[in-house]
Amino acid sequence: MVKSRISIAKSDIVKLFDEHPEKVFTLSRLHGIFERNRFDWRLAKSMSCSQFIDYLTRNSHLRRLQFDFAYRPMAVYTWGEVSIYTSLLLLKRGSYFSHYTALYFHEMTNQVPRTIYINVEQRAKPRPKGSLAQARIDAAFKRPTRLSNNIANHSDLRICLLNGMFTGELGVVEVDGPDGSTMRATDVERTLIDIAVRPEYAGGPFEVLRAYKAAKDQISINRLAATLKKLNYIYPYHQVVGFYLDRCGTYDKSQIALFSDRFQRKYDFYLMHQMKDFEYSRKWKLYFPKGLG
Repeated sequence: MVKSRISIAKSDIVKLFDEHPEKVFTLSRLHGIFERNRFDWRLAKSMSCSQFIDYLTRNSHLRRLQFDFAYRPMAVYTWGEVSIYTSLLLLKRGSYFSHYTALYFHEMTNQVPRTIYINVEQRAKPRPKGSLAQARIDAAFKRPTRLSNNIANHSDLRICLLNGMFTGELGVVEVDGPDGSTMRATDVERTLIDIAVRPEYAGGPFEVLRAYKAAKDQISINRLAATLKKLNYIYPYHQVVGFYLDRCGTYDKSQIALFSDRFQRKYDFYLMHQMKDFEYSRKWKLYFPKGLG
């Protein structure tokens, strides 16, 4: 049987990918490799990039990872065994891990979350006009919180792609992932703020409180306050963050005072949406689930 040109070139192609510093590729990246090397590999002029990829997925270590998100399916390609976390960061440019996934990276939870949260920031938008009013806050928190349904299942995991507000990647750092590779994720302070704002993305308020307790030896309270101020939320989430710190019972009064003394507490606020069985903290002017802490 006469060998095809690509089968003759297979050893050279495999060598290139074996020695390549990257092990995860987008379709466009593979297309570039194909176009730059097809002459040296003496591939048939009629061979397309899709045919090239199809051959490698059937006859080499190249694997296609498909993620069927609700808004748009996405895929990346890996050469050999690659961590799911490393693979996911190539789905969208500028993405980073957040919420429960960042908690896991920072070892602030004993759980191994089965949902992975990836944040992709929106473009900068003008700040909404108008001021807060108690009636508007009350009405908003009686409604369900807005949660992303842009989710894809992969093996026994759920991948949730968040379309977060623009922050200029505030508090995004490089951390060690579970497999020892470097990941982009929110730092401890930004993570604690994010999960206070959306406890549903971190296992709920009881898990959030446990994270605040676990962060005691990692956190900079000054950086936490500065990050919260820079995020410039319309809602008074400083009352939520201060409440969690206070509820831990392990932080110094001077640390908690950064949130009780330096931020206004003008409105009654809520720890989360649609609470049915709750208590009220006069100090923080905050409704919270009964029994928390």
